[in-house]
Amino acid sequence: MNKLSIDRQAQIIKVLCEGNSIRSTARITNTAVNTVVKLLKDVGAACLEYQDKTMHNLSCKKLQIDEIWSFCYAKKDHLPESKQGKFGYGDVWTFTAIDAETKLVPSWLVGLRDADYASVFVSDLKERLANRVQITTDGHKMYLEAVEDAFGAEVDYAMLVKLYGQEPEAEKRYSPAECIATEKHIIQGNPDNKAISTSYVERQNLTMRMGMRRFTRLTNAFSKKLENHIYALALYFMHYNFARPHKTLANPYPRTPAMVAGISNHIWTVEEIVSLVSN
Repeated sequence: MNKLSIDRQAQIIKVLCEGNSIRSTARITNTAVNTVVKLLKDVGAACLEYQDKTMHNLSCKKLQIDEIWSFCYAKKDHLPESKQGKFGYGDVWTFTAIDAETKLVPSWLVGLRDADYASVFVSDLKERLANRVQITTDGHKMYLEAVEDAFGAEVDYAMLVKLYGQEPEAEKRYSPAECIATEKHIIQGNPDNKAISTSYVERQNLTMRMGMRRFTRLTNAFSKKLENHIYALALYFMHYNFARPHKTLANPYPRTPAMVAGISNHIWTVEEIVSLVSN
């Protein structure tokens, strides 16, 4: 890895950040697959550490929380017996939170879709905030206890419950049921009714699927190892928060979510992200 210049490393990371798989990145950049994997691990670990240190005392106001599905090694129905029931094999979920105003993703967590991981995620999110916030989640019951344990009464919390119609029979496997209505349930505090929404976090989930080949539903570029999956996410969120200007934040000039949130004073380059490894 020491033989690669910063410019060459940045070229590889840029290709990864555009949603390419490990092998396609290796082909595009004329780099060995093992070199791409090693660079992903090194830069991903540095991004993980930097964001963990930086994302504190945040002045977020209106947060939306959701989780997104992926899988590692193989889908759960295709796992060998020796791998069944082990975390990191089969279904893997990523919890994400996004601030509706700054578009910052202050916290994320890879885990299982259960109350224990939801509690860890929400507690981590709470520790990164400087003030009282409004939170919106979907209707999943695991969030009720998680938000209560982390925030107590110091939160304005609402659930947006979606009601679905009948699943289409002909395309049941790939086409989700149509959302025919939504219900807003105020759980705690006095949330702003107009801000009770999960639209931004759901759009963020779509951006993740488009921005990381390993999140595509029908793909052979899925994560083979949980460790690499986490490093890829760390790189993705570092690039999203610090290096990618958000279209909705372009007035009066192009800005990233980190700039609007006050934790960065400029648009990061990929070279700067790569340089975190040596800092």
